[in-house]
Formats: sequence, C-alpha cells, structure tokens
Amino acid sequence: MKQLLRILSEGAAQAWQQLVANKLRSFLSLLGITIGIFCIIGVKSAVNSLEDNIRGSLEKLGNDVIYIEKFSWAEDPGANYWKWMRRPNFSFSEYEVLRDNLDNADLIGYWQFLGAKTVKWHSNSVERVFLLGMTEDCRDLFHLEFDGDGRYFSPVEYQNGTDVCILGGVIAEEIFGVDVDPLEKEVNVSGRKLRVVGVLKKSGKELLKPFNFDNGILVGYNLARRGFGVRAKGDFDRTSLLVKAKSGVDLEVMKDEITGVLRGERRIKPREENNFALNTLSVLSGLFDSVFGTLNIAGFIIGVFALFVGMFSVANIMFVSVKERTNIIGIKMALGAKRWFILLEILFEAVALCIVGGLIGLSLIWMVTFAISQAMDFDIHLSFSNTLIGILTSILVGVLSGLIPAAQASRMDPVEAIRK
Repeated sequence: MKQLLRILSEGAAQAWQQLVANKLRSFLSLLGITIGIFCIIGVKSAVNSLEDNIRGSLEKLGNDVIYIEKFSWAEDPGANYWKWMRRPNFSFSEYEVLRDNLDNADLIGYWQFLGAKTVKWHSNSVERVFLLGMTEDCRDLFHLEFDGDGRYFSPVEYQNGTDVCILGGVIAEEIFGVDVDPLEKEVNVSGRKLRVVGVLKKSGKELLKPFNFDNGILVGYNLARRGFGVRAKGDFDRTSLLVKAKSGVDLEVMKDEITGVLRGERRIKPREENNFALNTLSVLSGLFDSVFGTLNIAGFIIGVFALFVGMFSVANIMFVSVKERTNIIGIKMALGAKRWFILLEILFEAVALCIVGGLIGLSLIWMVTFAISQAMDFDIHLSFSNTLIGILTSILVGVLSGLIPAAQASRMDPVEAIRK
C-alpha cells in the first residue's frame, strides 16, 4: 500500500513538473481535454436542466389524467390540421354524459374559451384578456394555486352562476398594481361586474407552461352560460374535456370507457374512426425523450472529437516526458524498481494531466452556467452526477493516452536506458 501511494505521489509530482516546466506545451496539449469536457458536460448540463424544467412543468398535467381534445399530441399539427378543424367541438352536454356514465373516473372537468375581453377597474384597464369558463373539478385537474387568501368558486357560487371571478397573477398586477389587494374588489368584464375571489400564483420560471393562466380570467361555467351567452352545444371557439382516473385504474381501461361513451353519444358508426383524441402525459414524455436524447448525442459526438485530439496531445507529452527521463527510468529499474511500478508511474502522470484539463473544463462550465442563471430567468446548473462523469471521462482519456508511453517505458532495458 505504501508503495502504491509513493507511485501516485511521484506521478502527481512529475505531472506538475511537466505543467510548470513547459507551460505553453502543456496548455496547448490540455486544451483539447478542456474543450472536450466542456462540450460533453456543458451540453449535458444544459440538456439536463432543460429536461428538469420541462418535466417539472409536465408533472402538472398529471400522469393519471386523460385530455380529450380535437387533435392528437402524437401527430404532426400541420399534416392533419384541416382534419382536426372539421371535428366537432366538445359540448357541455357531452361533459354531463361522461360525468354520469364513467364508472372509473375520479374527476371530470370541462372548460370553454370565451374569447378576449377588456377588464376594467376604476381608471385602469387591460385589453385582450382571455376568459375561460370552467367546471368545479378543474381546480384539482389544473392544480390551481392561489396567492394569499384567494380561493376557487364555492359550490353555491358555481351552481347559482354568481358574478365572481379568479384573476391570473399578471393581470391582477396590471390592473391593481402591487399595493392594492384585489380580493373582494369588483372588476368590469365586457360590461359585467365580477367580484374577485382569488388571484392565481404566477407560473414562474418554467419554460413549458401547459396551464398558463397569468393573462387570463376564470369564471364558473354556469356564470359563462348566464352572463356571457355561452351555449351548451359548445359552438364557441375552443372547448376541452379532462378525465382523471380513480386510484388503481389503468389508463387504457379508462380510455376504452371514455371512447365507448363518446362514440355512443356522437353516434359514430362501428367502422368510422374517432372524431376526438385521447391524450396522456406519456405521449409528450416520449417526444421529449427523443429530443433530449438527440441533443445529448450531438454534444457527445462534438466532445469526443475534441477529446480525441486532446488524447493525442497528452500522449505526445508523455512520449517526450519518457524520452527526457530515459536514464532516470533506467537507474530506477537497475535499483530494483519493477516494470509495473514504472508503468503505473507514467500512467498516473498521464491521468493527472487529463484530470487537470478536465477540472479546468468543469470550472468553465460552472462559470458559464452561473452567468446564464443570473442573466436569464432560467435555472441551469452543473450537477454532481455530471461533475463525476466529467472527472471519470478525464481519467479514461488519461489511461488511453498514457497507456502506450507507459508500456514503452516499462519495457526498457535498464543498461540501454542508463546509457541514453
């Protein structure tokens, strides 16, 4: 054990000596390692941060929720656009049929886009604010979070179509500012006075915002029908249905049940295809898996080429180092040093050089990610796992680049080496 520690310490000392004695040569040789680690780990860190952000947003969609839409998330929007546009909107009566006939559903929601409206409070106004009419279960299906003492519509307010509303975080700030509490204030929406019962938290730093209500106003669906002229047939811009399965119910079973009820309600013939789509989180997850996989592969390929160049540069340093110390190696072997001792000493020197290059690359990544996180509203970071991958990659490159010079040094004849 002592002998092994001595080998490692001497290898590290010799690596440091090479770096200090030949600064320019060492810098140029290690530049390939630094660039390679920077490319591989930098791209991986960026992709991982992006993936964490997007998947965190997708979790809000719910793994056990089925989104019933006119279009399929798994298809190309441009290729089938007109087919989707010809499909009928979902109606409130279809929502009621699903609510009354789905045995495996835990929550069933329905929402309808009511157009862009102008919102006023005293002399302040905001134009083109989107208005949504929602049913009761949408609070839990959309995972709505409120600022302060805000709340969702009460059952009585929903059933009676009471003139109450919920404001998005950005709209509330634009209308009332930061000093006025919007709760229990009355806003004018298209000539109708609505009392504010809740303000939604802002969506924050998420890149993908599946449910971004920052610039919207939510009202109960019964109020939408009573106060904004919405018809139960759904003959208005966009409508959608959401179904959350009961605990333990397989999503495929839930899909089959929804399909049977909707096909029966829409009187679709047995040989006709569905004029609706059932979407789940797994579809989007699969799409993002391929995208993130491609980005990681691209960064890996670029980094491998840089590491390949760096590996030959370090190998060149080691060949020169072995040649300069040929007589010293011969003396060590003449005094009894084993061949594996010489092999490990040279090999560890190469590994130490590559680790230095790798640490420089990781330091550059940390500085870049920190600067991006400070400058942009996006969290990008160098994780411990990526740091470990960078160090292990540096060690692997060091072993590969130092293997041949180390083998050459360990096979020297002591007498010939001393003479040189």
